[in-house]
Amino acid sequence: MQSGPGRDLIFKLTGDDTGGAFDYFIVNVAPHGGPPLHVHHKQEETLHVLKGKFKVRVGDEIVYCNEGDFVYMPSKEPHAFLNLTDEEGEIIMVFAPGGGHKFFEELGPLMHSGSPDKKVVAQVFEKYEMTLLGPPLSHD
Repeated sequence: MQSGPGRDLIFKLTGDDTGGAFDYFIVNVAPHGGPPLHVHHKQEETLHVLKGKFKVRVGDEIVYCNEGDFVYMPSKEPHAFLNLTDEEGEIIMVFAPGGGHKFFEELGPLMHSGSPDKKVVAQVFEKYEMTLLGPPLSHD
């Protein structure tokens, strides 16, 4: 499944498999790619770096993660991440409670339509109890 240009997701478990408890998935992140700043109102999220180097924002804190590093992104805390390398990065993500795969199934086609309508994308975020807050992280 794809959620955006150069961002592939491989769901190993979804909320459908876990009685809604959690999603477990691998994300292949494009060079210099990452999601925009956003907040989950109900879902907790983790990020575990398998390959690459990432800049991660959680709340007002910025951390830099290398292979093997782990970050917890609590619900209600704005967050985003950025692959800092010229190569595809790979991370494991967990969403709790589960059901995030439905969000990505709906978001993916919008992101691959060329220039997605920001208002429509924001509506998909809201439908799944998230809010877009700003652009993706920058390198500086």
